[in-house]
Order: sequence, then C-alpha cells, then structure tokens
Amino acid sequence: MNLSVEISMYPLADNYIPPIQGFIDELNRHPELQVITNTMSTQVFGPYDTVLMVVGEAMKAYHQTAKASFVCKFLGGDLRP
Repeated sequence: MNLSVEISMYPLADNYIPPIQGFIDELNRHPELQVITNTMSTQVFGPYDTVLMVVGEAMKAYHQTAKASFVCKFLGGDLRP
C-alpha cells in the first residue's frame, strides 16, 4: 500500500529557509520516495511504512535541535500529480 503526505514546516526561527531546505534535503536522501516541493508545501509519495518512517525520523531529528510546527495531511494511496 502507498501513502501520500503533504507537509508544511514552520520553523520557530527568524532564519527559517535553511531549516526548511534541510528538512527537504533529508527527505530527498531516500530514493524510494518521490518528493515534490512547491511554494506552499512538500509532498511525499511512496510505500506506506517507508513514508511514515522517513517523515517521522526527519521531524524527530529537527525537533531534537530546534522548534518547528509541522502541518501534515496523510492520504492513503498514491495521489501524485
């Protein structure tokens, strides 16, 4: 089963672009996922368990060093454009 996730990250910092880019770069390190980024959000598509694991680990890693709010939508299936 596949999963589609739409993520918006809001770092609680004045210099917010580098943390967002770092989060996106971490997601892109996983070739089994397709990551699409636009001006409003990042979309992640791939195998259900893999998507949950990679997104969860990336969020946890960020939260261990700084604060951010993540707004996510999880949709069962492959809904990539």
